[in-house]
Amino acid sequence: MTDDESVPDGGDEVVPDSGPATDGGTEAASGVDARLGREADHADRLDRDADHADRIGGEAVGETDAAAGVDLRGTAVGAAQVAVREYRLAVRRRWAVGVAVLFALFSASLVFLGGSGVGPARVDAVLASFAQVGVYLVPLAALAVGYDAVVGADESGSLELLAALPLSSASVVVGKYLGRAAALGGGMLVGFAVGGALLVRYAGASALGAYAAVVLSAVAAALAFLAVSVLASTLAGEKTHALGAVLATWVWFVLVHDLAALGLVATLDLPQWAVSAAVLLNPADLFRVLVLSGIPTTAGGIAGVLETASLEPTALAAALAAWTAVPLAAAVAAFRRRSL
Repeated sequence: MTDDESVPDGGDEVVPDSGPATDGGTEAASGVDARLGREADHADRLDRDADHADRIGGEAVGETDAAAGVDLRGTAVGAAQVAVREYRLAVRRRWAVGVAVLFALFSASLVFLGGSGVGPARVDAVLASFAQVGVYLVPLAALAVGYDAVVGADESGSLELLAALPLSSASVVVGKYLGRAAALGGGMLVGFAVGGALLVRYAGASALGAYAAVVLSAVAAALAFLAVSVLASTLAGEKTHALGAVLATWVWFVLVHDLAALGLVATLDLPQWAVSAAVLLNPADLFRVLVLSGIPTTAGGIAGVLETASLEPTALAAALAAWTAVPLAAAVAAFRRRSL
């Protein structure tokens, strides 16, 4: 056997074919790169979607703020329109004239009866009498002006006409309050001007500053009781119910509350904060203490007890403002639930 014959064909040196293996590795690497590219594109899309959502959210917040601003302006405009209408009705019904005559007689009588003797002490006594007597008259006048603000309009049918207009509940209630507040406050100022003129005649122009403080305190107390009256009118189903509610309110704040406070102070050793709390819980007492705090005179009875409350005039004025805002806000909430 020759050498060529001794070596079989299958004995030739077999060299591994690396071509197919190299192609598989390249394809695997290409697949990985493709997946990474797709994930990167997906992440980019997510970022773009997030940016778009942020822009939409910012635009939505801006639109919400703008809508809130428009609603607030619309409520204010509607309240002003209702207030003008309510004030005209009050003038037409002679409420403002009646209030002016009432407080002209009240102030002139107190000044005439107590101002015969000229002197600072006498002027202080006259001003103190405004707190002692005015605490009965001021709440009664305010409650009488506002007790039919809502329920009276409901019974007459005018409230349905207002409800048919594009007005919010706040516009209707606040507008009715503001219109009657203008009639009440304006009438009180005109009436007290008569007493002020007499006081100047007896004691001179130097007494006008203290008298103006008394008048402003009375108007502030009247506005607080007017808000309570509007709340009672909103809650009542009939005018007779509203009238009974405001009369009960007057009896409580003017008579019963003070008697209860005086009894507790006389029988129990109450701390100073309890007396202050009793004053803050009664707008009539806030008016009385606010007037007496600016007069260098000593009051007796419940007024003398309440005067010991350690409350600054600014705190008393803020409490009267709260007695105006809180009942008015409650009236708006009650009006939304009222069936027309």
